[in-house]
Amino acid sequence: MKIVSDFITFLGRFVWSDVLVYLCLLTGIYLSVRLRFVQIRLWKRMGKLIVKKPDKKAGITPFQSFVTTVGARVGMGNIAGVAAALFYGGPGAVFWMWIIALFGASLAFAESTLAQQYKIYDNGQYLGGPAYYMERGMKCRALAVIFSAAVIIGPGMLMTGPQVQSVSSTFFHTFGINRTVTGVICMVLICIVIFGGIKRIGKTAEILTPFMCLFYVGMAAAVILINIRKLPGVLLLIVQSAFGLKSAFSGILGAALAMGVKRGIYSNEAGQGNGAMISAAAQCSHPAEQGLIQAASVYISTMVICTASALIMLLTGFYNVADSQGNLLFSGIPSVEYGILWVQEALKHCLGNWAASALAIVIVLFVFTSLMTYYYMAEASVKYLFRKKSDVIKKSAVYAMRMIFAVSVFLGALFTSDVAWSMGDIGAGLMVWSNLAALIVLSGEVVELLKKYEKEEKRTVFMDSEK
Repeated sequence: MKIVSDFITFLGRFVWSDVLVYLCLLTGIYLSVRLRFVQIRLWKRMGKLIVKKPDKKAGITPFQSFVTTVGARVGMGNIAGVAAALFYGGPGAVFWMWIIALFGASLAFAESTLAQQYKIYDNGQYLGGPAYYMERGMKCRALAVIFSAAVIIGPGMLMTGPQVQSVSSTFFHTFGINRTVTGVICMVLICIVIFGGIKRIGKTAEILTPFMCLFYVGMAAAVILINIRKLPGVLLLIVQSAFGLKSAFSGILGAALAMGVKRGIYSNEAGQGNGAMISAAAQCSHPAEQGLIQAASVYISTMVICTASALIMLLTGFYNVADSQGNLLFSGIPSVEYGILWVQEALKHCLGNWAASALAIVIVLFVFTSLMTYYYMAEASVKYLFRKKSDVIKKSAVYAMRMIFAVSVFLGALFTSDVAWSMGDIGAGLMVWSNLAALIVLSGEVVELLKKYEKEEKRTVFMDSEK
């Protein structure tokens, strides 16, 4: 078993090498410059588009697309993933998570705009995403097949691990519930939902996502208020550690950057193509509208939820930091494995035992919305690969995907934290490699689509002023 665990850890580090870390960061900067920092310039427009009602009933609404994507982006990567970033990269990793969110929003804009541009209408719903713009935009069917296979392997099999492992760990620690029992319950619940299709997923996420985000941020706000005097010092610690100015963490400066980018991309999923697959299912009047909506979801995921998690741990001191050899540079919660338990213990310390139980429930909602969105992406990729096959073969492939996904959800409850996160890194990394290549090649088209959109908006404003 140790051999398998070591191999998975090695493979995760290989897929998420420094090359991919810097490629993510540089691609985000490149697109931000070419799009003239659209993710900052048009931030007011984002809010208006989220609540805009579509003209047709086909597909899901922009708001459903937004909350479904937030549900996918907001998961254990925003809580346990932040703990992992602190453990391996120190407080400075939080700063680089903010940076990758800023530039990552341009990745989300580009991939979702392209997804809308090249989506297709099939059996009453819209289908699209990286595979479609790779095939129809780049004219590269081979890359589209590689990406679709990566989605089936990633969200369909491997990325369920960190999600369900966090649930099983929390429920065992809080309520003493056996991990196998938790795995079975999670498997049954997700199977009930995944048979409903994207519209049911959209409606379910519409209900759950605002509640879970607001409640979690509310608990974080309470922790911040209780420790308000420490806040300036913690913010200074984050910035100093990011640039190696804090002596205790100066030796892990490279790890802070790498972990910040890696955990940032994992948590907000910008550049992976996940949000693009969901945004393609939405009805909107111009492709750039979905691009702006998905850019906003990146901000919610990292700037709000990840920051909340980081401050909960940093303000209370409930975190550890280790160097590349495993030696502890800071020990605030010894003998506790990095992950969701750090946040749970911090909340219990500040707010009482009820907060630990409440977090366990919130975690279920976080994981539930992530898992059901993961399944949609896996099924969409299966349909893409088998779309030219007979109905019998397509249906068989879809049902096989459902069975595989259900089993992966169950197995996720049994993994250790290291194995679960390594599996998640492999799944996410495989998608990022192929999707970034497409975004770079098609960046010129994204620029043109944005220009046309801004011209149309100026014309609309002018015509309204003339009335």
